[in-house]
Amino acid sequence: MNAPAHNVTNALSAGPIIQYEQPLSERMRTFLRLEFLADQARHHADGDSPWSSRAAIGSLIEILTIVTRSDVRGEVLKELERQGSRLSRYASTPGVDRERLERILEQVAELRTHLNEMGANYTLPLKDSEFLAAIRHRSAIPGGTCEFDLPDFRHWLNLPHETRQADFEGWFRILRPLCEAVDALLWMTRESGPGAAVTAPRGMFQHSMDRSDAAQLVRIGLPDGSELFPEVSGGQHRFTIRFLSWAGTETRPVQVDRDVEFLLACC
Repeated sequence: MNAPAHNVTNALSAGPIIQYEQPLSERMRTFLRLEFLADQARHHADGDSPWSSRAAIGSLIEILTIVTRSDVRGEVLKELERQGSRLSRYASTPGVDRERLERILEQVAELRTHLNEMGANYTLPLKDSEFLAAIRHRSAIPGGTCEFDLPDFRHWLNLPHETRQADFEGWFRILRPLCEAVDALLWMTRESGPGAAVTAPRGMFQHSMDRSDAAQLVRIGLPDGSELFPEVSGGQHRFTIRFLSWAGTETRPVQVDRDVEFLLACC
């Protein structure tokens, strides 16, 4: 890794930081997508307009598509077991907040219990819903959920907000244990890498990791309001970060030709 930067700018050392994240494994890629979709679904579910309900259903359908393509529940259980084992090793480390550690381990155990209680066929009620199945099928077509394609969906969207919200909550409740477990795993992953200030010479930073390194996520911090953004390529053993300059939607971003200070965490 390049040497830590000793002259970190004031904007980087103090003030809001924008975090960019790059997954280093397919498992982490799936978890980040689920977190994004669950946050989006919750946000739109609180809106009282039919457009908000439509967006919330769209996010729900995408979550269902992801979790039915592979055994995401099994992957989450494996990662909870791995994180629990990793955290348990800190119990005898001097200076560790044991009370907080015990609370986290209890949370991990509780999440595993909830996932096991769900069973492998937890999505059946959602897949067996003819209403959701029709929306899911038509969602693969651009504009396929228009009112003339799905008149029952149009009718539902015009029901009172309280009715729509209650229906959505009933559907999302089936996925909530999985989404909450993913949220907890991502929090633990992010907390495992505190990060450090480093410099990208002439806008490029390369890093090779030891094969025993279990890093799954790269986090890049830049000052809020920076005209730069990172582009990351690579995998679990080596990655490259290029910093590009934003010049508007009509101009192709180009790599900067100056040293860039930023925060890096390999989690």
